[in-house]
Formats: sequence, C-alpha cells, structure tokens
Amino acid sequence: MFLNVHSSYSLKYGTQSIDQLIATARHLGIHQMVLTDINNSTGAVEFIRECYKQGIAKEADEIHRGNIPYQIKPVAGIEFRIGNKLLYVGIARNKEGMRELNEFLSHHNIYHIPLPEVPPEMENVYIIYPFQKTFNQTLKENEFVGIRGKQLNFLYGHPILKQKEKLLVWHPVTVGDKITYRLHEYLRAIELNTLLSKVPDEQKCNPDEFLIPEAILTQQFEQYPFIVQNTQKLINSCDLSVYFEDTPTPSSKNKFFYTANFDGDKKMLRELAEKGLRDRYGENNAIAIKRLEKELRIIELKNFCAYFLITYDIVRYAMEDCGFYHVGRGSGANSIVAYCLRITDVDPIDLDLYFERFLHEKRTSPPDFDIDFSWDEREIIQQYIFDSYPKWHVAFLGTMSTFKDRAIIREIGKVMGLPKEEIDSFTDPTKERENLLNATYQKLLAVHRYMKSMPNQRSIHAGGILISQEPITYYTALDMPPKGFPTVQWDMYEAEAIGYEKFDILSQRGIGHIREAVQLIKKNRGKEVDIHDFPKFKKDQKLNNILKEGQPIGCFYIESPAMRQLLKKLKCDDYLTLVAASSIIRPGVASSGMMKSYIERYHAPEKVVYLCDVMKERLGETYGVMVYQEDVIKVCHYFAGLDLADADILRKAMSGKYRSKLAFEELVNKFKVSARNQGHSEELVNEVWRQISSFAGYSFSKAHSASFAVESYQSLYLKTYYPKEFMVAVLNNYGGFYSRWVYVHELQKTGARVHLPCVNQSDEVVTITGEDAHLGFIGIQGLEEKNIKIIPQERKANGPYLDLEDFVKRTCVSLEQAILLIRLGAFRFTGKDRKTLLWDVHNYLGFKQKKINHAELFKLSYKTYELPALMDSELENAYTELELLGYPLNYKMFDFLKTPYRGDVMTADLHKYLGKTVRMVGNYVCEKTVHTIKNTKMWFGTFLDANGDFFDTTHFPNTTPMYPFKGKGCYLILGKVVEDFGFQSIEVLKFAKLDIQMNPVAID
Repeated sequence: MFLNVHSSYSLKYGTQSIDQLIATARHLGIHQMVLTDINNSTGAVEFIRECYKQGIAKEADEIHRGNIPYQIKPVAGIEFRIGNKLLYVGIARNKEGMRELNEFLSHHNIYHIPLPEVPPEMENVYIIYPFQKTFNQTLKENEFVGIRGKQLNFLYGHPILKQKEKLLVWHPVTVGDKITYRLHEYLRAIELNTLLSKVPDEQKCNPDEFLIPEAILTQQFEQYPFIVQNTQKLINSCDLSVYFEDTPTPSSKNKFFYTANFDGDKKMLRELAEKGLRDRYGENNAIAIKRLEKELRIIELKNFCAYFLITYDIVRYAMEDCGFYHVGRGSGANSIVAYCLRITDVDPIDLDLYFERFLHEKRTSPPDFDIDFSWDEREIIQQYIFDSYPKWHVAFLGTMSTFKDRAIIREIGKVMGLPKEEIDSFTDPTKERENLLNATYQKLLAVHRYMKSMPNQRSIHAGGILISQEPITYYTALDMPPKGFPTVQWDMYEAEAIGYEKFDILSQRGIGHIREAVQLIKKNRGKEVDIHDFPKFKKDQKLNNILKEGQPIGCFYIESPAMRQLLKKLKCDDYLTLVAASSIIRPGVASSGMMKSYIERYHAPEKVVYLCDVMKERLGETYGVMVYQEDVIKVCHYFAGLDLADADILRKAMSGKYRSKLAFEELVNKFKVSARNQGHSEELVNEVWRQISSFAGYSFSKAHSASFAVESYQSLYLKTYYPKEFMVAVLNNYGGFYSRWVYVHELQKTGARVHLPCVNQSDEVVTITGEDAHLGFIGIQGLEEKNIKIIPQERKANGPYLDLEDFVKRTCVSLEQAILLIRLGAFRFTGKDRKTLLWDVHNYLGFKQKKINHAELFKLSYKTYELPALMDSELENAYTELELLGYPLNYKMFDFLKTPYRGDVMTADLHKYLGKTVRMVGNYVCEKTVHTIKNTKMWFGTFLDANGDFFDTTHFPNTTPMYPFKGKGCYLILGKVVEDFGFQSIEVLKFAKLDIQMNPVAID
C-alpha cells in the first residue's frame, strides 16, 4: 500500500536503512511496500532480498507466538526528480520493468541529459504523477496519479474523477519519527549548504512521511474505496520475486562464456595453459602438469573458465598490442594457470603456494585477480574493456561513503551556525576532554551518532570492473562520474551479494618507474633490457648485496624507512627473505610482536623450538612463525587434517570475513576434533589453535608478498645497473615514498650531471642524454600548464630559441611567467646573468603585451640599454631554487646554515659509538607519528647527514616536546646510538632546528 518509500540511499534525504524500514514494517503489520529512492536504484535488489530473508527468518518465531507468518511483498522502482522537483515515480511490474527504469535513468546520467517532464513508453513500468489541483491530462494505460489523504478535499468536481481508475493511495515514507525528521532537516541543510533555520519547507519532506499501520492508511480513504482498490490491484500485478535466490551463494551474474559456449572455453583455456606450461617449465615437468590438471578441474567445476580467459585477454592486449608492463598480484598469483597465462610472474610451485587460497570447491564468495598497470596506462586498458563488451554489459564498480568521518562534525557545526573558531575547537582531538563537558558539543555528537553510518555519497571503486552476462541494468542504474566510465550505483559488497566477481584493474607508480627506465635505457644507451627475466635477477649477488645494506631508494615497496630498517636487520640477501619481509612489515604483524620473533629466529635458527614435527616440516621456511595466510592453510591441513578447502574457509573466517558466529564455532570445533584424530594431545591442539587465532587476523597472502618482491627485484636491477635512467624514471613518475628532492639527490649520487631547467634543453619532464640530466618544466612551482607544454613544442617545431627576445615573441609568455624562468636560470645559454635578463624582459614585456598570431615579416628589435655590472649571488640563487623547485639543486641544505658545524659523527661511523651519546646534524627527510599503549605520541625521523647518507631517529614522549619537527631544514640532534639486529639509530635526547643565513635579497 506504500508506493513511495525512501531509504537512506535517497542521499541526504531519506533517514532509514533498508533493515530499519523492513523491521518497522513488520512491527506495524505492513504487507506491501515499494522502495522508490530518488534518482537511484542502489537499494532495490537489497530491499527485495532482505524482505524475503527476514520473512523466512521470522517465520518460525511467528508460529511459536501463535501468529500467522507472513511475507512482506517487496516491489521496487525509482523516484525521478530534477533538483527538488518531483516529476513522477516509476514502479517496476517485473524484472524487465526494473531494466527499463534503470536504462532510462542511466541514459540521462551518462549523457548528462535533463530528465523529461513526461517519461518515454516503458512497457513493464507503472508511472505515478503527484496529484495537483490543476492536473488535467489524459493518462496512458500505465500512468496513474497518487493522491495524499490530505488532498482528498480537492477531488470534488476535479477532472481526474473522469479517470477514477487512475487514482492511487499516496503516502510517501521518508523518516521514521519526529527525531529522524529532525535528522532529515540536518541532512537537507548539509546538502543545500545552508543553516538549519534557512532550509525552505519545499526542500523538506512533510513531517508525517513515516510508516503507519495499513488499517490507518486505508481509513483515510474510506470515502473513496476505489482508490484503495486501484492501489491494491497495482501492487498485486507487480512481481519481483525472481531477484531472490534462496541459496547460500547467488548464481554468477558475470559473463558466462568467453567463446560461444562452455566447451569452447574449456578447450581454449586448456590449450593456452598447456602452451604456457611448456614455456614456463619446459617439457614433461610432472609436478607442474599434475598441479595444472588439478587447477583446471576446479576452475571448470566452478565455471570460472570465462573469468580466466577474460583476464588473459586483458593481459594479452596490454602486452602484445600496447607493449605495457603489468603485475598480477593478490591471491590470483597462487594459480599455476594464471602463471602459465602470464597473468602473473609469480611461480606458485617455486614458492609452495596453495591454489586453494584463490579458488576451491567449497568457496562461496568469488575471488578476483588484481592486475596493476602503470598509473598513466591504466585508462587505456579500461577503455579496451569497455570497448570489448556491449553497452549495459560492462561498468565500473561503485563505492558508498558514509558520514562516519569526524569531518562531518564540521558540517553539522556549520549548519548549526556555530562560529569557525568553535567548530575548530570541536574537531581538535587535543580538546576532546573539555569538549565533552560542552552542551553544544554534546548536541552535535548526538546528531553525528544518528548520521555516522548513513550513506553520504556514491563514488567509483579504485579499479573494480564488472562484465555481465545479462544487462547490468537489471540490477542497477548507472552513473557517469568524472572518470568518464559508466558506474553501478552500489558497492563491492552488494555486487558479491548479487553474484558478481569484479576484475580489479589497478595502477601504481612503481610500474611506471620500471617501464620508463627500460625505455630510457634503450634511448640513452641503446640497450634492450628484458625486465621479465626474474630468475636471473633473484640470483644476482649485486642486487642481493644492496638489499642487505638496506639502501634501495626509489625501488618499489622496499624504500620506506621501516622497510630499509627491516632489510638491514634481516641482512636480507635473497628472494624468499624479501617475500617474508614484505609480509611482516605490515602494521598488524609488526605491532603483534611477530616481526621481532621472526627476526630473532632468522638469526638463530638452531635455537628454534618447534611445537611438533609437523610444524617444523611445514613452517621451517619461516622458523615456526606463521608469516602468511598460506601458513594458516598449511597448519590446518597438515597438522589438523582438514582438507585444503576447509582450511581456507577457516582462514577466511578468522580474518573477520565470516558473518555467521555459529558456523565459525562449528569450524573451530571441526579443527580441534580433526587435530585430536591425528593423534595430537589436547594441550598441543590448544596451543596450535592459540597461535593460529592470534595470527590470522594480521595475515597477508604470500602470493601478494611474492608479487611485490618480484617488482622490487625488477626495480633493484634497474637501479643497480642503470641508476641514472632509473632515477630519471622515478622522478618522471612522481617519485615514491619520499619528497622529490630526495630522488634528485639520488640522481646526483649516481654521477649524473643534473642541470636546472633550460628553455633550449628541457622538456616537460626530466630528460637524460649521456651523463647529463635536465630537470623538466613540470617541477617549476607557479609555471602555468600551457607554458610547460608550449615551450618545448615550439622549440621542437621551429628550432632552438636564439635569445630572450626570440623566446618572448615565439611563446607569447607573460611577464610574470618569463620572470620565473629567468630567476631559475632557464636562459643561461644567452651568456647573460639573471639580473641583466630581468632588466631585458621588462624592456620587452613591461607594457601591455600584444599577442602575435603570425610570423613577423621583418624582425623588429627592442631598444637596448647599457647596464652596470650586476652581481649574482650563489646563496640568492639557491634561495630562488628553494622557492621555485622546492629544493636547491647545486647548493646543499647544510650550506644554508649559519654554523659550519656538521656534527661529531657521520652515519658511516655510527657502529663505532654504540651505547654512546653523540651529536649529529641532519637534513630532514621525513617523519612518522605513532601512538603508544598509553596513548601518548612518539616519533620516528629520517635524516641525511652532510655526506648524503641516511640515518634514523627515535623520539620518545618523555624526551621530546609535543611538536618536535618544524618542517624541512637541518637539525642538531643529541642522542644515544643504539643497535637492533645490526641496525644503528639514534634515541634522541635533545633536538632543535638550526638557524640559516638570510636571503641576500631580503637583506637588501
């Protein structure tokens, strides 16, 4: 009977979740509802599914109470609005009706076309217009008018009575009660960016828009029983039960076949996998063949052939048609089929990876591949996917952000009309204790508590793409975010509940480093590098020595201070240790103490005491410490005797992804019973289980770590043998963990001659020719985008610039932009100093510039003047570089200091001063703030000494002021030299930023 129900998916309008709506309806004895959210169908399938599920779950309880169990009949549609103007509501008669509604809305969203006043013909949709006193149009067969109880007085003599079969009961639902109506007002104020008191009534719902018993609703229309009958007839004719699947796992909605049918897919996948097997392992590798057959059987059983083939096609297009480099990571790297199809470069046999971590016979939720491309190539791959499949069959996965972020407190404060200073104090975590005593803050928090779990806005997933068998529009309308690809209106959790497996097409800058370095090596040195020759890289002693020293700056995943420290503590000099390091560096593992335990056992394996022979055999590689998710599977399988499928189910359940507590307890009991049946004692079983349960929540996939480690080795190889080209590539792909100047410093350390930007040498990005690298125009702060592009384009088209005058005429640059380039030395090829050039440019552009749109017939010269000799100061130029580049290129930060003192000790000699207090001077690189168990702050710092070597500091709360770091610059550090597994650092006792010389320009 309720034809127009809004959930909280009517963003910043509706106030109730799907669950709340259904629970309220059941409480009031309501039998039918139509969910019609505003301009979206986000909750439609969820609403249908939950109505049926709750009905089934409540049935036994209802019978127990002596009540007749009933099912809420769910119907869905969409309410169409322009701004706040209600145009009409569309209600789906059936599944085809949902598709028609979704495609109608999608068309307008994708092509940014305003919704029409009258919708087009939709065969399986009912259209309901809101009643108006002036309503006087002839309605089509599927069109109706909804009238509220309060509007019935206007029916007397109204023309609509000539079509009385078209009148329907209209009772919109938006809020739950008076409290949530107030919440609705807050939401509207936030949406309109105005004060609560200034939200117009027409922008809000009516205060009575909440669910009421059906009997009360029909009573309002007792003088017009035909209206109730019309409404009931309409709802009775709707049937969306096809959307509910009463099974633990929904049927797959992904594209069923890559070829014409399942047999074609099986044949193609087998042929590709067997060919790849020969390429990867050679002929007649019995272990690989057996593993391949096992995987293919499970892939076929789970109807996953098409998923593998579509992923293969994406990778094939990237490699063969585009020449792109990719990384296949995540649990998909556990598959030998994926390895043979070159979806991943991780060898699962070499690393003893379990396919069951990715896919097994009992898996209920679909897995997915994570494929990384370079940050600037991913969009080409995405476009290929969208071009390869029909309209409405491919879309990006959406995301749904909520109001949980404390930033919403600021929004609530604004609509309450609080002054900025008071709002700032409410969002300051250091003032939380005193804020809790503030009545206004308490009111603000009360609103936030109601709001924090509500949907705030729809967005786009980082890389998830859905490819469907039937049109996706059966399940959702599509948005068109700024990214430019159609996007579903729900997130990955709803996608999984419906039955979709996503294809994760992701990006990272590390791949860009590798790709461009290979290109630069070919261009600058004429050498081809096979970056996929990983077996060669992992055996290279030079690479392993650099790992051991912990200095892989610029290399993907292993350059951060924490990772550098770990590599040095482990004396990591091989691939398997790097794989382990990539896992134990994760915050959960480190904070739980497992990282320290692993390092201790790594250095003293002879002292490791294993719980039993099975643990020694299966965890010997990691010294009895569970480092990977696969270790949980190993222990459950080999120790407890669970099959691999059940072992992975238990592993997943322990990571917090299991919804049923009862089912989880059954798995735990199964583990213990099975372990006892293997002959293990009760004490041993309980201890193994304790170790598993304490670790599983922190665990990381070994395949994921291995994928990262492969890429780290590739970066390391390039940095070791082609350091100049590699560091240029890092700079051109916008660096990594550190600020840009750190990578420029690393480039200089390679022996490259790094030059400031020059209008006759530089391009948009950093370039390298031989040993000479020129910084690009992109790094100049304040230089406009158009000039970054025009300067090198004009030079390449019409030859080098002759002088400043020629440059000004050919580029039509503004005075301000020309001054930036002159100050940075970009015209040094003219032989004139910067100050002379500044005089000259004012002669050329010190008046309103006339744009030259054509070549000059005759060269016209400007007047020239005799100038006195103007002195250029090295310190002044360094300050200019600091201002315009963010760092001085040819002048160390230490050279800015007033004092010549550079510390008593350098990094290279720290090992000689263990336990002693030393003074050092360090150039600030970065810092990390952490909270202690007592909720106090401590810091970790990273610095460069005067020799250009890194050292690290620890700042404890009792010896450090509240905010010890004051940005870039050099610091005097007094501290104790400590060592942890061979890694030296400084425990800071005193710490202060050093004074610098004044800029000569400022002195003048």
